Amino acid sequence: QVQLVESGGGLVQAGGSLRLSCAASGRTFSNYAMGWFRQAPGKEREFVTAITRWGSGKYYADSVKGRFTISRDNAKNTVYLQMNSLKPEDTAVYYCAAGGNIYNYYSKGQYEYWGQGTQVTVSP
Repeated sequence: QVQLVESGGGLVQAGGSLRLSCAASGRTFSNYAMGWFRQAPGKEREFVTAITRWGSGKYYADSVKGRFTISRDNAKNTVYLQMNSLKPEDTAVYYCAAGGNIYNYYSKGQYEYWGQGTQVTVSP
């Protein structure tokens, strides 16, 4: 089992920045690719970004490219999401996810473990 705990969400004005963190425990962190997904009210949970086990590969949704950056620190068992130039449409609950055997980083079905989520609200 892998336990994931997100933090860093909050309320920010459009154009502002937030940094989300996801702390993992339970198993060897570097065995897992990590992803961030988000879900707005009334919408499906959607892919935001993902990072491979050692950080050599990063994937982004078109809607966040150039604004969001994913990174990980395997020594701290933590993955980060730096979000800049935030827009009201980025408002959602953001979830951290871990997967041990992923061939499609964009698919939420590939991830085995999920955090509880952290709310991000961007005001106009």
